[in-house]
Amino acid sequence: MGMMIAGYYLPAAMAGIYVKVDANGVYHFTNVPTTSGYRLFIGDRSSKTSKRALVAYTKDPAQFEHLIKRYAKQFGVDPNLVRAIIQAESGFDPFATSIKGAQGLMQLMPETAKDLSVQDAYDPEENIRAGVRYLKQMLEKFKGNLSLAVAAFNAGPRAVQQYGTIPPYKETKNYVKKVLTYYHLYR
Repeated sequence: MGMMIAGYYLPAAMAGIYVKVDANGVYHFTNVPTTSGYRLFIGDRSSKTSKRALVAYTKDPAQFEHLIKRYAKQFGVDPNLVRAIIQAESGFDPFATSIKGAQGLMQLMPETAKDLSVQDAYDPEENIRAGVRYLKQMLEKFKGNLSLAVAAFNAGPRAVQQYGTIPPYKETKNYVKKVLTYYHLYR
């Protein structure tokens, strides 16, 4: 028998440590969540079954579809662009963390997440809400120029403004191509 945690169904074989932050900002850790609001903090990587279960549960794009549609509509952004960004950023893994510290589905940098009032960058709803809002800001800042907005989402708006085009960073150039490819595939 499995359990629901933070709106996700976890198989019974799933082992790990779960965390919940209460209204006072106190962190509660457990290996057996007894109430809602807990999210996986550390998964059991010793078991192939647990690892497969974690990957399957975290990377199912369908489980995020309602959030993508809701926030794309709220902020007036094409949901296909949101899907493309998430695919390029995290491959739909809500627990993704980059080497540079970007977190969650839309890979928000901690400073950006803080500016957008995100409490938990690994919470899919908070991450998508803030990520779509930030994407909308980039689209507005670069007057709807999709390539520049996507480049700014990756490298930051200052870099795009400094160069007046997609910055000459290999990572950013590849990122823009990847996002635009996914975007056209989703359309």
